[in-house]
Amino acid sequence: MSDSDDYTVPKVWQWQKESGGNWASINRPVAGATHEKALPVGKHPLQLYSLATPNGVKVTVMLEELLALGKTDAEYDAHLIKIGDGDQFGSGFVDANPNSKIPALIDHSTDKPTRVFESGAILLYLAEKYHAFLPQDPAARTECLSWLFWQMGSAPYLGGGFGHFYVYAPVKIEYCIDRFTMETKRQLDVLDRQLQDNQYLTGSEYTIADIAVWPWYGAVVLNEVYGAAEFLEAHTYANVNRWAKEIQARPAVQRGRMVNRVSGPLEQQLHERHDASDFDTKTQDKQAT
Repeated sequence: MSDSDDYTVPKVWQWQKESGGNWASINRPVAGATHEKALPVGKHPLQLYSLATPNGVKVTVMLEELLALGKTDAEYDAHLIKIGDGDQFGSGFVDANPNSKIPALIDHSTDKPTRVFESGAILLYLAEKYHAFLPQDPAARTECLSWLFWQMGSAPYLGGGFGHFYVYAPVKIEYCIDRFTMETKRQLDVLDRQLQDNQYLTGSEYTIADIAVWPWYGAVVLNEVYGAAEFLEAHTYANVNRWAKEIQARPAVQRGRMVNRVSGPLEQQLHERHDASDFDTKTQDKQAT
């Protein structure tokens, strides 16, 4: 990346140096594995390989919500994938997700283990498997899926666009920050208008749409990612703030945020989760002692 005003775009782009700020060492223009590494397999049918980024949190929140509903067969093992170390380029993970992005889920309860990648696909898979958090009425189901896919299409502007240039880029580029700030604020306004007359995104029912959107946009207005709440005037989106705080208060959401987390207070970090009791016995504050 050039920070010069006189950069000339070449006829053919070539990968000549690392780029991407804090994540430069793991950015590359080709897919596939870089090393051989099998994935661990725990005792439960559902095996999750993830990290507590917003996309990872979607799935751990969903799994904890399912367990809170009494879906005991949704018990799962959550294995930590350290993306800064390049774990996502190990051969086992690439087999689970050829796109080398967290999260990836493998369901061993099927005749042949089923791999599911892309966080939205995992939420939909689990919702359909356990008949939960997805409305059965056709019109309500369609509305829910519309908001789910809205999130999948919109979040790259928030994370890869705004978050990258506001926080991670090695140089601050006014054009890029302005461009993605404008889009992020527009998206927050979209949510704020939808939540003005609705408790949740699709009405009075808490769904996978809320579970997908909250770790991104809820975390932004609550100032839990990017430290940009003041910059974005997040307090002005009153309906989003109300919704974000309501979801944040759910016990399953609080547990889900802890799983595969490697930053923040030690008592809120559960690097790996293999049993419900791990929340009481294996958080990093307890591991440290």
